[in-house]
Amino acid sequence: MIPPTDGLPRNLFNKTRDLREKRATDTWQIFRIMAEFVEGFEKLSRIGPCVSIFGSARAKPGSPHYELAVEVARALVENGYGIITGGGPGIMEAANKGAKELGGHSVGLNIILPFEQHPNPYVDEDLLMNFDYFFVRKVMFVKYAQAFVVLPGGYGTMDELFEALTLIQTRKIERFPVVMVGSKFWEGLVQWLEKTVLEEWKYLAEEDRLLFTLVDTPNQVVETINNFYRQRFEQLQLG
Repeated sequence: MIPPTDGLPRNLFNKTRDLREKRATDTWQIFRIMAEFVEGFEKLSRIGPCVSIFGSARAKPGSPHYELAVEVARALVENGYGIITGGGPGIMEAANKGAKELGGHSVGLNIILPFEQHPNPYVDEDLLMNFDYFFVRKVMFVKYAQAFVVLPGGYGTMDELFEALTLIQTRKIERFPVVMVGSKFWEGLVQWLEKTVLEEWKYLAEEDRLLFTLVDTPNQVVETINNFYRQRFEQLQLG
């Protein structure tokens, strides 16, 4: 039986039907997005101060950047911070490992990808979350972190770095420490930002250069974060 078309050409009728079906699917998608937000808020709101650590998923155990991430996470846990990562391999695994070894909170915000990113074994079982939506996952990284620590990485790492800097620059969130670790790796990017983007083209303001700190050691990471909050506390006391 041919469905009624109300006088519409068949191809236009089919497009109208497809549009209705898409709208219905989009409506249900809202509930899936809400469910991811609710789970993240409920789990992460209970764990106390944390630091989000980013870096390449391709770093191998025993490599310099992997071992540096382990030591950075250990130093942060020793100073009372939990660790949040993307839950996958490489530097994410290393950071979760460092947290787990010292009994700190070890959070994994895993993203479900077509090529299947499996969570690493060092994430606390009750603090592992799997996300379908990158933007929901990004909210969790920012909302429950007292700082971002960015180790060497590729597109995904730089995406998280510039997402945080943009949110701070535009004052969509309060400023918090963004610490880039590894001068040798990051110095080319920093020089480009300073010389080309800032000095030559004036596409950044002078104060934007102060939105991140470049360091090399785990102790410097901890000092940068602690000094930031010590100064903020003193300002509040004086204010």
